[in-house]
Amino acid sequence: MMMTPPTIMHNHIAGNLERLLNDRLDRKAPSLLAIQRPGLELGSGDYKPEPDVGVIDADFQAGQRFVEKAYLLGEVVSETDEVSVPGTNRRWIDVKRDLYRGHEYCEAVLVIAQDRMEVELDLKTESGWNSSVLKGGGAELSIPAFGFWCVVSDLYEGTPLAPRMANKPIPSSSD
Repeated sequence: MMMTPPTIMHNHIAGNLERLLNDRLDRKAPSLLAIQRPGLELGSGDYKPEPDVGVIDADFQAGQRFVEKAYLLGEVVSETDEVSVPGTNRRWIDVKRDLYRGHEYCEAVLVIAQDRMEVELDLKTESGWNSSVLKGGGAELSIPAFGFWCVVSDLYEGTPLAPRMANKPIPSSSD
């Protein structure tokens, strides 16, 4: 069945998150790997969401498609995520978020807006989940369990919300 692909903005934000996470994981937690669409089975029945980005164990096998554990799950909010689940007053993104938080190995959930610089961050603690909303490009996003830190605008680099400079010089090989 042909499905409408995500927007370029959606994919670029997910790619930025994956790259930023891997940059930190390479140094702080090399046994972990950030990957897009990690093949984690969540949900039941006809509704099995696929997270946009997940942090998984780095020791996967050639040909492997699915994982049983994800330690961080990230979702870039699409227009369809804002629609109410039929028969309820809950949005799809809220259902996804609950499923991600319900995964026993998950320690952090990121819900990233694509129409504004805003990130919802859920961190698992001994007493439950702590949630915060980070608004604006200068807001600091910190996930200590993964040695991860960036500012929110880093997630949007190269998008219409944080465009690349058109006249930025290309570095030469001598730089």
